[in-house]
Amino acid sequence: MSNPDKLIIFDTTLRDGEQSPGASMTRDEKVRIAKALEKMRVDVIEAGFPIASPGDFEAVQAVARAIRESTVCGLARTLDKDIDRAAEALREASAFRIHTFIATSPIHMREKLRMRPEEVIERAVAAVKRARRYTDDVEFSPEDAGRSEPDFLCRILEAVIDAGAGTLNIPDTVGYAVPDQFGALIRDLIERIPNSDKAVFSVHCHNDLGLASANALAAVMNGARQVECTINGLGERAGNSALEEVVMAVRTRRDLFPCDTCLDTTQIMNCSRLVAGITGFPVQPNKAIVGANAFAHESGIHQDGVLKSRETYEIMRAQDVGWSANRMVLGKHSGRNAFRARLKELGIAFESEEELNAAFARFKELADKKHEIFDEDLQALVTETNLAAEYERVKLVSLRVCSETGETPQARVVLSVDGEERSGSAAGSGPVDATYRAIEAIVDSGAELQLYSVNNITSGTDAQGEVTVRLAKGGRMVNGQGADTDIVIASAKAYINGYNKIVQVSGKAHPQQGEV
Repeated sequence: MSNPDKLIIFDTTLRDGEQSPGASMTRDEKVRIAKALEKMRVDVIEAGFPIASPGDFEAVQAVARAIRESTVCGLARTLDKDIDRAAEALREASAFRIHTFIATSPIHMREKLRMRPEEVIERAVAAVKRARRYTDDVEFSPEDAGRSEPDFLCRILEAVIDAGAGTLNIPDTVGYAVPDQFGALIRDLIERIPNSDKAVFSVHCHNDLGLASANALAAVMNGARQVECTINGLGERAGNSALEEVVMAVRTRRDLFPCDTCLDTTQIMNCSRLVAGITGFPVQPNKAIVGANAFAHESGIHQDGVLKSRETYEIMRAQDVGWSANRMVLGKHSGRNAFRARLKELGIAFESEEELNAAFARFKELADKKHEIFDEDLQALVTETNLAAEYERVKLVSLRVCSETGETPQARVVLSVDGEERSGSAAGSGPVDATYRAIEAIVDSGAELQLYSVNNITSGTDAQGEVTVRLAKGGRMVNGQGADTDIVIASAKAYINGYNKIVQVSGKAHPQQGEV
């Protein structure tokens, strides 16, 4: 059993978070997020599901090579090939964990697995024993534990502890639980399982009823000492427990919670912005901790109270989660060293001078359009630079749009396709629609546009607009992102980025029999 005063934070943004439709991340993007999580001192980083695809294997392997301070984890079904593949992907990590799972609810065992309860126990025990061949750090999850029979959970969990599982994760896979019930389940399991003192109890809660963080915190109050969560609450369907909510609830209410994390919470905002920029899933303004309005006060009564004493309406300091750090103002007169230094403070490093030069060139272009460059601008700029470096089979050369009252908007686009310039023109219901039709006249992708979203990166009329599109074709779904002070150009960049991703040869499928 670990220190009962410490709450272990297990981040699954790179695995469960990536299962959000359209939130796929590249290998390099996963490494960037993993390094940011490591800087925040996250205990365990679940890097992916190595058996899912060659790309997932390579991403887990890359994270294992890059991370030195956090434990790197890989997910595996209770199949020999899954466990062996996970161990192969993780073997270069300084510390790694294999996380294996199988469903335990009656409906899953009967309808999905078509296995008897005794067979499920045998499979779970065999998987844990096989994983222990590679590492002493093995985690087991009974999928859909929230709808499983408590007596059966006690049996299978006792068996896997005997087989060598050191962490038992109790997932509310479909977000069905409510706090009192879920907390009581955790307490009941710890009290009833004879060898429960030999394992850390963990929880993984989904947000289908908006109760994920509440359920996780109820579990902590009843003995759980690991929470599986994601940055910004990203994840399958309605998402997971949000790391920032769980961590700051425990930190803020030390009068109630008998434990605390070891996280550097001042890194929360950097991680939130990074994940939002890479996935194209913006944070809603009223999101707890990391939303733009989380520490904003408009009511006169509230403003008066805060001016007299912050504690009247703020239960935590904005600085403690990274909102109000002192920062250097960057502009068009800023040099390369100031640019590099600020990015380093944001947890962004470059592997080569060429990458730095490319990002700095984009920075200078942006600085000619904006007076001040904010941290959010830098995150978007670096994300765009990395996307360009990895995917630029098609590049935007020029765009001309004509839009006036009473006339049909017209767009003319020039693209570089595999080094050859091609042009296309089209009319549309608006300037963006005309631009997209002109791009399609050149590339003829056949992709379906499923989402078009615009967000301002910062405030002000000179703010960059960040556009996210979701394209689908042949069963694949990808996000494209683009940013520019001109929203139509940002829209074109986003569509081209999505197109470049969707023409990549490698597809990705998650073959797991279920989700944790």
